[in-house]
Amino acid sequence: MTDEFDGMYETFKALVETFTPAESVKRLEQLGISADIVERIRERHEQQTVRIREMEEPHAVILGNRDTWYTGPQAKDKCWPRIVNLLREDGWPQEPAISSLDDSSTRIVSLLNHPREKAFSTRGLVVGYVQSGKTTNFTSVVAKAADRGYKLFIVLAGIHNGLRRQTQARLIQQLVEQNPTMWHQLTGLDKDFTPSENPASFFGKSNRTHVLCVVKKNATVLRKLARWLGKASDYLQDCPALIIDDEADQATVATKSINPLILSIMGALPKSAYLGYTASPFANLLIDPSAEDLYPKDFIVNLPKPAGHFGTEVLFGRYALDGEDPEQVDDGHDMIRSVPEDDVNCVRPKSKADVDGFEPIITETLRQAVEYFWLVTAARHVRATGNPHNTMLIHTSVNTSVHNSFSRPLKELRDRSADALGDPDFIARLRDLWERETARVSAEDFGEKTVEFERLLPELPGVLANCRVIMDNSSSEDRLDYENGPVVAIAVGGNTLSRGLTLEGLSVSYFVRAVSAYDTLLQMGRWFGFRNGYADLPRIWMTDELAEWFRHLATVETEMRKDIDIYMTEDETPLTFAVRLRTHPALRVTAAAKMRDAVRASAAYGGQRVQTHYFHTNAEWLKVNLGAARTLVSASATHALRTDDRSADGRFIFRDVPYDLVIDFLSTYRFHEKAPENEAELVIDYIRKRVDTAGSLRRWNVAIVGNPIGVEQRNLTFAAGVTVGRITRARIAVDNPPADFADIKTLMSRRDAAIDLLGDTAKLPEDAIKAERQRQLPDTGLLVLYPIDKESVPTPSKKLREALNAEEHVIGVGLVFPEARGADSTVANYIRADLSRIQIEDEDYSMLDGEGA
Repeated sequence: MTDEFDGMYETFKALVETFTPAESVKRLEQLGISADIVERIRERHEQQTVRIREMEEPHAVILGNRDTWYTGPQAKDKCWPRIVNLLREDGWPQEPAISSLDDSSTRIVSLLNHPREKAFSTRGLVVGYVQSGKTTNFTSVVAKAADRGYKLFIVLAGIHNGLRRQTQARLIQQLVEQNPTMWHQLTGLDKDFTPSENPASFFGKSNRTHVLCVVKKNATVLRKLARWLGKASDYLQDCPALIIDDEADQATVATKSINPLILSIMGALPKSAYLGYTASPFANLLIDPSAEDLYPKDFIVNLPKPAGHFGTEVLFGRYALDGEDPEQVDDGHDMIRSVPEDDVNCVRPKSKADVDGFEPIITETLRQAVEYFWLVTAARHVRATGNPHNTMLIHTSVNTSVHNSFSRPLKELRDRSADALGDPDFIARLRDLWERETARVSAEDFGEKTVEFERLLPELPGVLANCRVIMDNSSSEDRLDYENGPVVAIAVGGNTLSRGLTLEGLSVSYFVRAVSAYDTLLQMGRWFGFRNGYADLPRIWMTDELAEWFRHLATVETEMRKDIDIYMTEDETPLTFAVRLRTHPALRVTAAAKMRDAVRASAAYGGQRVQTHYFHTNAEWLKVNLGAARTLVSASATHALRTDDRSADGRFIFRDVPYDLVIDFLSTYRFHEKAPENEAELVIDYIRKRVDTAGSLRRWNVAIVGNPIGVEQRNLTFAAGVTVGRITRARIAVDNPPADFADIKTLMSRRDAAIDLLGDTAKLPEDAIKAERQRQLPDTGLLVLYPIDKESVPTPSKKLREALNAEEHVIGVGLVFPEARGADSTVANYIRADLSRIQIEDEDYSMLDGEGA
């Protein structure tokens, strides 16, 4: 009986190649298979689909109950097994790398339509990380879809020839060359789409080959493709097509030429699935979902971060999200080097008028960055592991003439340095640079061993001799090429280097490019990715402002991905959820045209913590806050119904303080203008609305969190009888600290957020503290004052911190709001897609219209 069942189940799996699972079951019944065996086959298939749907990773948000027809690879598959073999040859371990890729690509294919359905038009989005293997993921999806009967594969590979060629090369290597008789290519390494005669011949029933087309998102090219497909319309009725949109936030969204052409190509394909891939989905998530557009209405998949991936948070750290313990949020690695603002005008024109005749100056920081790159390359030669290529990126402008102006000074620097290798002073300078850098980042923390300077010194003549200076832009003929042996290159460029293109062996970046949007900023980060064998060596030179923007962006990214994961568990669909994107006073979320359908989101303070971490350091500004805090404490001591004096612990709690005293304080206290979530008017407005509409927040507990009283010089007095010791909050360390600014990153701990709760709350997690607050104090707000010592020298273990060095003692503020009940007011510091019209039933794109770039 078991043998008969196993045989019938194999028959069922073969039928699913041609028919949907439901139709395959009917076929078995028509063959006279017993009802018992058919039911067991149905149950086993359902078990397989449940396994796919309930995978721990990747998370997905899905519209409706999509039929999970694909349950994973089969023994007779041709394309996917060859990819696995290639990855193993490249050193990929089965666990977790290959298994994770297998799971994620299987989950994505399971969300596509069965290729034998009569008609479908699916729209999905896959959210990955910059330089995290998205190309390998979508190549795996293509392979599995091909193994199951999808025929036409159109890959939209960015807007530049470099990325299109790199993508074509990867697909040739991993798909075409592994099964050459199974594939026909409409494009080549050096050839974008060119129409051929008789397009119908590719799609007739007698032609069993898969058709691969890798094109730029370029109006001329896409128009040709659309017309060509139109000529084969009679043969496309039974042609399941998968459109992969790499860098799906670029050019696809809200562009007058590209967007309609993609839709017209989909319109020519009765059976098509559009699958966008991006690491910066900000624009995609702000498309109007009710329009006939490419909003991912059917599913959104959130890929897990691969092991060993260097992302925004790893390098720059981030700020604590609501509900997180700030002490558990990492500051990032000490790999960011500061470029003084005075240097910026030496490497980038002040304005467009200054572009003509611009001559860059090799500043001290740029020279250090270049010399460090040569040292890293020499050290990697000594280690002889990992990627054989070595690249440095210099990105200061999008202007091609500015790129070209770097050629002469960089080549002169290289040649002078090669001649100086016998100069003891030059060698001493290199030694000092290497020893300083290797001391700041421990190789052992990354499982590596420090390369001593004496060992890398003999490699330097060869490194300098082989180092090329390449201007890689839309007008240059000399491009980065990793196909002809190991490369040592300093690449100067702009847009051609900032989207999708992998800079192999990238170890050093010099980045001062002015940007204005999250997605542009994130995509500029070519330094993200994998650094096998040299994870301790990468360095980034950039301005302190840019570093702060990346830290903010790391917070936005983490919050966005958590939103997607939360929606997955709340039975939401892509048409009923809207990921909030935290805004920034100096940055747009994405290009203005892409945000035209966005609305301000309902981001209420209910259940949240708000805390200050940015401060001015001048005495005048800080004295205002000291005065505001003392006024609040004096008034609280007078009007509180009860005072808890815990001065032995450096703590006071004034209970049941009238809300108008808190509003008076917030009206006087100065929040830093770079912290939009701390905008006083928004907080005050929220409190007043909640008092008026819900009757809550009328009473507040005001707490002070300091240290026990010590020597008089270490204390701070708020009011008569209210004195505590000052606490230490060191600032984030930067090489060139900006005047009158400090970012302490961490202010409020989990324990502090529970200071006014009764009982032992020290070990409670965040969710339990929220629940306990809801039980004990459902209508009472908490305001915590922190007296921060103006010196605040960090402990030696805090390597990424430095003394606060403010001119006056600092008052930090934390606010804890109880969960809202019923009507709640909102704060407009997030944006999201506008879902109001949905009805649910039971950057520089000038090259888009030409064929260049």
